Amino acid sequence: MDFVLKEEHGFSYIDEGEGEVLLLLHGLMGALSNWEDVVDRFKTNYRVIIPMLPIYDMPLLTTGVRSLSKFVHKFIKFKQLSNITVLGNSLGGHVALVYVLAHPENIKAMVLTGSSGLYENAFGGSFPRRESIDFVREKVQYTFYDPAIATDEMVNDIHKLINDRHSVLRLLAMAKSAIRHNMKKDLHKMNLPVCLIWGKDDKITPPEVAVEFSEELPNAELHWIDKCGHAPMMERPVEFNELLSVFLDKIKA
Repeated sequence: MDFVLKEEHGFSYIDEGEGEVLLLLHGLMGALSNWEDVVDRFKTNYRVIIPMLPIYDMPLLTTGVRSLSKFVHKFIKFKQLSNITVLGNSLGGHVALVYVLAHPENIKAMVLTGSSGLYENAFGGSFPRRESIDFVREKVQYTFYDPAIATDEMVNDIHKLINDRHSVLRLLAMAKSAIRHNMKKDLHKMNLPVCLIWGKDDKITPPEVAVEFSEELPNAELHWIDKCGHAPMMERPVEFNELLSVFLDKIKA
């Protein structure tokens, strides 16, 4: 990825382009590069910002979805952002939901793709054979419809992550926090425009999760991408970006 990672005031982030703000939030084991195709497509007409979420840097006792939402709030205040369209994948979508509930005045619209917040089936809740690269490869491939998307580099990065005691404890704490922090009772309070872009073959947040989001959120539209798993912006970037573009044009109009 050719984008410049900026380091400022304790924040690490990518900030590309000019215009209305698209704030992209990555998932639990995601990376800034997960959004590379979105940045490439939209940086000519939007200011696209991706903060690195401090999932593995927080004290263990405060590691959770709510703490990440507070971090995002501090980042938004520091950068003096407003009229934001926030996009979240997986845990990033969950963080977006918590943030929108607390600070609706800052957010124009929200895009969720493979978002947690209702139900998820990530890594089966434990790592019974952390030392096994084959186990990790199998679990990473589970994320995608096409297992070839799970590159050796991706598998090795996650294998290293879950074999580090400091990181894996926070990973498990964050996953448990996401399960505890169910958003169903709060979704009806979010009246902003919401676009749900979902892989029809998502096994981590399966299609019924997307349907439930669309039923509970007052102003939501749901779009499916065939032959696609948990990270549509990575696996089917052309289709994802086209759906996103139509939504952005609609809310701009």
